Amino acid sequence: MLLGKKRKIGRKIEEINIGEKLEITETIEDKDILLYLGLTDDNNPLFIQHDYASLTPFKKPVVPQIMLLGFVTSSISKFLPGPGSCIIRQNISFPNPVHHYATIVLKFEVTGVDSENHLVTIGIKGFDESQEVIIDGDIDVCPPYPPRSITARTFDNF
Repeated sequence: MLLGKKRKIGRKIEEINIGEKLEITETIEDKDILLYLGLTDDNNPLFIQHDYASLTPFKKPVVPQIMLLGFVTSSISKFLPGPGSCIIRQNISFPNPVHHYATIVLKFEVTGVDSENHLVTIGIKGFDESQEVIIDGDIDVCPPYPPRSITARTFDNF
């Protein structure tokens, strides 16, 4: 039963400061790509067919860009601001491809805190093993609101 159960939420807007940073490292394995492709029913040959990809400028299969974005959104949901947060807007580019088995580093930095509109802006840069930029952009996030007590209004009429 979830009702009344204590839930861990992330940091509220007043607990977040401009300049805060987070760094996440992920290694992309075959199982990750297969799970993504199975979930989305995406059969783009550039993602899985070595023979096709070898005939393109990419030379070998690439990781789906939306899967890379999944690592970004997961980091926001888990760490900065954390559970209970919601992405409102994103402006992301993928300047260089990521190939299978890559280890990527995602660097996040809080660049804005708008208390009036309950928004935090987070800059994101991602790098591959060669230090090439693979993700660049910014995201507006609504940090978690403090949960209201389910009994807070119970005794209003007494």
